[in-house]
Amino acid sequence: MTSPAARRTLRPPAGYRLGASVRALTFSPYDPCARIIDGGFWWATRTPAGPATLALRAAAGELVAEGYGPGADWVVEQADGVAGLRDDLTGFADLAAAHPVVARLAAQHRGLRMPATGQVFPRLLRAILEQKVTGKEAYRAYAAAVRHFREPAPGPLALLLPPAPAAVAASPYWVFHPFGVEQRRADTLRRAAAAAERLERCADAADATRRLTAIPGIGPWTAAEVVRIAYGDPDAVSVGDYHIPNTVAWALAGEPRGDDARMLALLEPFRGHRGRVCLLLEAAGIRAPRYGPRATIRSFASY
Repeated sequence: MTSPAARRTLRPPAGYRLGASVRALTFSPYDPCARIIDGGFWWATRTPAGPATLALRAAAGELVAEGYGPGADWVVEQADGVAGLRDDLTGFADLAAAHPVVARLAAQHRGLRMPATGQVFPRLLRAILEQKVTGKEAYRAYAAAVRHFREPAPGPLALLLPPAPAAVAASPYWVFHPFGVEQRRADTLRRAAAAAERLERCADAADATRRLTAIPGIGPWTAAEVVRIAYGDPDAVSVGDYHIPNTVAWALAGEPRGDDARMLALLEPFRGHRGRVCLLLEAAGIRAPRYGPRATIRSFASY
């Protein structure tokens, strides 16, 4: 069996839940780049030092991080961010206490932390493929793209690396058609890949949001999806989503339907942690009733 090239022991807070915290880094139980297996988390990525795989597993109240491949030292150094242990909950308890639903969910899911991978393009790839399609269609396109640019990840588990931005940028748009990706999203993805090096140098979530939304085809929804994972931004709200405004309106005000403006108004008391509130609602499985107006088609500008 392949031995890890780097290792580190982390000490998570009491009640920490590894699976719940890193689940946002997997697209499905069959994600070719990241898996949760037997309670452990495996994550393949590209680092400044080269390809790497990070393995995280809980052991006797600690969290063991092991790295494989040329980028092993980099991923092990980033392991606490990936695991969500850099997540700063300062001030959230007081905000949560002001609403009974949020207070209850914060207590029930106190072991949930928000990861921060430190990487923009892998999450951007997924977010662009998720624009204006169902989750099933998005995953099919994502998995097909990863396998098209197939590059095995280091380590004992059969994972693949996320596509290299340079390879994506150099591909003509029609390469993505067999994956169910039309020219508009394919062109957005190629533009994003061409800008990947600059995006990875962003100073923070606000800087990344500005640069992301300057790329044609990328709007506030896509930017929020990216910075919430790349930077662990607890305030990132996915404006332009069809389901989230309804969920927020139902959970916080008992209203079966809500638009973006209503969602933002209800989340305003939690500013600084608005995205965290949305994450708690998702973790609790809260859904608005299904009856109501038919979905309207949103323009790509909102994504």
